[in-house]
Amino acid sequence: MEPKFANLPICVGDVNLRVARGHFATRHSHINYFIDVTRQQSCLLDAEAVARGLAQKQLAYTMVDTILCMDGTRVIGTCLAQQLTQGARSVNAGKDINILRENLTSNGQLIFRENAHFMLKDKNVLILMASITTGGQVEKGMRCVKYYGGKVAGVAAIYSYMKEIDGVGITSLFDTTHLPGYASYSPEECPLCKKGQEVDAVVDKFGYSSLQG
Repeated sequence: MEPKFANLPICVGDVNLRVARGHFATRHSHINYFIDVTRQQSCLLDAEAVARGLAQKQLAYTMVDTILCMDGTRVIGTCLAQQLTQGARSVNAGKDINILRENLTSNGQLIFRENAHFMLKDKNVLILMASITTGGQVEKGMRCVKYYGGKVAGVAAIYSYMKEIDGVGITSLFDTTHLPGYASYSPEECPLCKKGQEVDAVVDKFGYSSLQG
């Protein structure tokens, strides 16, 4: 059965979120909302709207040399770099910002080839995500940036369940105030599983796969 999607009644700038409520399984957790960010990840006008919204927050005052685009956010990252380098009030005005896409091995390890090391070593790196729930992927990105000699300048996302990770603040357009009752559980402690509620879909950065007939 397809999840029943609806637009949130609240927009942030020109950005609206399409969400479905139910029982969803991610790689690291079970959640009771699925946030569909396909348009923001793939459509230029939607990506530009997200970038404008993020740039208008404190990101304009964050020194950024490289944007590490995780979670399928490369289009947003490109638009964000344009916003940060063209905004008159931005500390990055007139700079050249690198756009770096995540590179995952077959076992899910995040690595970067030698030709990309210059975008990390001694650079201020902004980690960009579509959505953040447990923070596991962000922590992986942070460890990788530090391993290659970079500094984590900040974390940004369309939606975040968390305010900060390892002392680094998260800049997001939407948070738990926009999704009342949003919850993330470990698979072992999921109350929906304990109630016998079937999983509606498996979800990841590419979207969802329905399980129920």
